[in-house]
Amino acid sequence: MDVQFLGGAREVGRSAILVNDRLLLDYGTLTATPPQYPVGDVEPEAVVVSHGHLDHVGAVPSLLSGSKRPEIHWTPPTAELARILARDTLKLHGGTMQCPFTETHVARMGEVDTRHGYAETFEAAGHEITFYNAGHIPGSAHVLVDDGDTRLLYTADFHTDDTRLLEGSTARPEADVVLCESTYADVRHDDRSGVESRFAETARTTMWEGGTVVVPAFAIGRTQELLLVCEAHDLDCYVDGMGTEVLSMLRQYPEFLRDGDALGRAARHAREVTGRDGQRKRIADQNTVIVTTSGMLSGGPAMTYIPEIRTGPVNRISLTGYQVEGTPGRELLETGRCELNGGIYPVSAQTDLFDFSAHADHDGLRSFLSEYEGSTVLVNHGDSCAAFAEELREDGYEAQAPELGETIEC
Repeated sequence: MDVQFLGGAREVGRSAILVNDRLLLDYGTLTATPPQYPVGDVEPEAVVVSHGHLDHVGAVPSLLSGSKRPEIHWTPPTAELARILARDTLKLHGGTMQCPFTETHVARMGEVDTRHGYAETFEAAGHEITFYNAGHIPGSAHVLVDDGDTRLLYTADFHTDDTRLLEGSTARPEADVVLCESTYADVRHDDRSGVESRFAETARTTMWEGGTVVVPAFAIGRTQELLLVCEAHDLDCYVDGMGTEVLSMLRQYPEFLRDGDALGRAARHAREVTGRDGQRKRIADQNTVIVTTSGMLSGGPAMTYIPEIRTGPVNRISLTGYQVEGTPGRELLETGRCELNGGIYPVSAQTDLFDFSAHADHDGLRSFLSEYEGSTVLVNHGDSCAAFAEELREDGYEAQAPELGETIEC
């Protein structure tokens, strides 16, 4: 089996792995200015998508240009999320160099859309493929690829711990080669129940003192998780941004959730923001929690709320995910200032970061890989891939961290 890394090698973003020159695993984008896409020209016979995040699915529509029509295989939630993300990309960047596809390409995804559940083996480009729950976001999958000689397990992004939204990854199918993500290979997450309790306590205290809590959250997975937390702790809350559309869609696929009824209760508990007639400015004056995109303060309704609350020391901004270097969210954490409406302004509101990560940390990765001590491990999707591969080698694994563009013969 030949495995070529067109993206996601020693980096987080634009995941794209070509297997035997025929089968493409993921085809994502890397958030930057301008956005970056997988390297090289590729015309796969079939595409298998692990989950619906931009760094894994963001460039898939561009594969359908001209007469090319490779089949696209994914779970039902991933198919839906791919369309939501593609439409949002067109809304933000359509007609510019930052968007490599058009409405026509997005429409063509419906012509080649093939959906599968977990543990259902299917054929794609001459390979047997099986999805297993990866516990990352709804519909996320480990991808087992069997070409008749070699069994490759592509972990994609995964989480080994249960969250309110999802059950953690437990499937450990036999594999000769494991292509493993390493996003948090150098991090140990805090206990999830403790993180949740601190989040709820600070939010309740802020509201009791007369403040407003703005919770920037990623639209896919994180928004829904935070709504479940708010409902469980009886925190008054609103939900705004793309996360509302994702919430509505995910409720149609309860089999891909830990508890569909619980998400329904969370949806009813939260009040949805329409954004009409100055509604957001009025809500910003209330003693409430506002869960809203974007998670790194790089756009979305959050950029309406933050200017409204930034000067009040009693108010709070509760960041809930990793803040990439160079984003307004990262700048806020490091400097207490934030880019707002084209200028840089001081923020007097209290700012916290709560680790609601949906990735396995160092211990989770090692626990997962302990089932594959006799397999070859290829480390990707991380900023410290080489260091993690070296750690694995020191412990007796056959491990390496491929470089961008490299082909590994397995």
